[in-house]
Amino acid sequence: MLSIRSAGFEDLQLIQKLAYEIWPSAYSDILATDQLAYMLDKIYSLSSLQHQFAILKHTFILAFENGNATGFASYSANENSDAYHLHKIYVLPQQQGNGTGKFILNKIIESIRSAGANSLDLNVNRYNKAKTFYERLGFKIMKETDIDIGHGYYMNDYIMKLEL
Repeated sequence: MLSIRSAGFEDLQLIQKLAYEIWPSAYSDILATDQLAYMLDKIYSLSSLQHQFAILKHTFILAFENGNATGFASYSANENSDAYHLHKIYVLPQQQGNGTGKFILNKIIESIRSAGANSLDLNVNRYNKAKTFYERLGFKIMKETDIDIGHGYYMNDYIMKLEL
């Protein structure tokens, strides 16, 4: 049985562990090994996760299947807006395709709707198969962006939006 719970500061190591397990399968066909390692360290080091949690005020949630952590997500309100941004949503490879990602996303939508949100946006790599997942759930491509993340690396993304 799937369940979701809010993640606390004490869960950041579990989120880091899940990211290091999920990212290689999610991005090995898209990113070079050195860029993958750089991005994992940049986004999922404990200090970075702590900054996202405590300073940037991202809301983190964890998904569980029969008591085992199977995925996570984070999101936050856009400043001066009634829109929210989905920063990350990841599910273990063996859980993909069974509704876990949709379950997590629906919980986020339910939460932000009750907070007064009228839309949810996200960035997705232009070559990531997750783009199709988002489109099936009603997200629309708004534009393309190339974000310089340092060391000569760029995130080549679509910005997608779901009207609530």
